[in-house]
Amino acid sequence: MEYVILVDEHDNEVGIMEKMEAHQQGLLHRAFSVLVFNSKGEMLIQKRADSKYHSAGLWTNTCCSHPRPGERIEEAAKRRLQEEMGILANPEKAYSFIYKTQLDGGLTEHELDHVLFAHSDSIPEVNQNEVQDWQFIRLAELKEKIEQQPQSFTHWFKLIVNHPQLKFAVHA
Repeated sequence: MEYVILVDEHDNEVGIMEKMEAHQQGLLHRAFSVLVFNSKGEMLIQKRADSKYHSAGLWTNTCCSHPRPGERIEEAAKRRLQEEMGILANPEKAYSFIYKTQLDGGLTEHELDHVLFAHSDSIPEVNQNEVQDWQFIRLAELKEKIEQQPQSFTHWFKLIVNHPQLKFAVHA
């Protein structure tokens, strides 16, 4: 069983819960989203596998998940980046935000999402249970695609792409 860390709006831990139960109840829990940029300033995005339990087949950030109980955000982000995309990098925290949205299958995503940035020119070696496609893309082109086809992207990724802190990663 996978567990998530339940938190309050200030990211203080208030307990743990089985992941699916937390999504069924819509309880606020800790999560992270990693954005990898290459030396050209392009963002690595992935298309989630069709077998994912929510948001299947949608384009999203490089990788995302939940830290395990007792695991630091940076450690969890590094682990999942390697597990999902086959990339070794050292993601660094950039900012956090809270969002809540209804998902398919009667689930609710209610997360305090820590966004981390990393840099790598590595070619992904994806875990096909997690990822069905990937690409490097310039931010301006990505924003245009999201505007034209918002239904093709995950809810949280659209929030991340429009967050003011994102511009700092592109120019770093």
